[in-house]
Amino acid sequence: MQKRQLGNAGLSVSALGLGCMGLSFGYGPATDKQQAISLIRGAVERGVTLFDTAEVYGPFTNEELLGEALAPVRDSVVIATKFGFELPQPDGKQVINSRPELIRKAVEGSLKRLNIETIDLLYQHRVDPNVPIEDVAGTVKELIQQGKVKHFGLSEAGAQTIRRAHAVQPVAALQSEYSLWWREPELEILPTLEELGIGFVPFSPLGKGFLTGAITENTTFDSNDFRNIVPRFSVEARKANQNLVEVLGHIARQKQATPAQIALAWLLAQKPWIVPIPGTTKIHRLEENLAATDLTLNPTELKAIESALSAIEVQGARYPEHLMKRVGN
Repeated sequence: MQKRQLGNAGLSVSALGLGCMGLSFGYGPATDKQQAISLIRGAVERGVTLFDTAEVYGPFTNEELLGEALAPVRDSVVIATKFGFELPQPDGKQVINSRPELIRKAVEGSLKRLNIETIDLLYQHRVDPNVPIEDVAGTVKELIQQGKVKHFGLSEAGAQTIRRAHAVQPVAALQSEYSLWWREPELEILPTLEELGIGFVPFSPLGKGFLTGAITENTTFDSNDFRNIVPRFSVEARKANQNLVEVLGHIARQKQATPAQIALAWLLAQKPWIVPIPGTTKIHRLEENLAATDLTLNPTELKAIESALSAIEVQGARYPEHLMKRVGN
């Protein structure tokens, strides 16, 4: 497995990480615990060193799962987790809160659940409009000085917030959605990260599964699957967006690859400091994703992808309106 540096922070990780949320939360029922542990350890055996979780996934259960699965190999992996929500809420709703005292409490909880002494990469999960980002960065800086955290990250933050945070405590990585069907980060975010020397960790690099070609207008999701409320996954949008998958499929056949591998190889080709974190519950999908790191798209192929996709306008918002308010601040 190739390694990549997340920005200038000296954080070296595998070219692809593993997003672990879906093992416990968000995409239907939680995966059987032993099956999930087997998948995580299978990723380690195949060279994956970056594992992504958050206290809100579950809540709490995903961190506990990851802590147990990675305990035997703790020293050879990078564990990323996140703070920023007031947990737990009786009604299950997510209340954004990044007050310094809550950050400290979240870190103590994460350290315990993950069964580790230091969090390798700690993200603010969503920007809190009620707490100056300087206060957030300053609190994480103190936690780094105390040895409880190694690196500071942001998630779904806007360019100005990234700059303000970075001025207080260097930001090692930004985690936000980026893929062939969500390219907004190319406008402001990527240039900002490049200028400041910050790594980029795209989540949903396969468009929450859509870019694999396995989802059609006839697909039905589990009642607990959050894609049920995502406008981009309405039946009409899925039908309209099939053009994108067909283009990917055509390119994939030419390269003797799968659409998912083309989507990941395209992301990896954008910048050398981009480390996508696709999630999966199946070992064969994990292997398929990891094989994308051996797939090189030359300039001609990248130009052909760009040309083919420029004619397609993706339909549907990536979040419902109330969740869109939380991103890009």
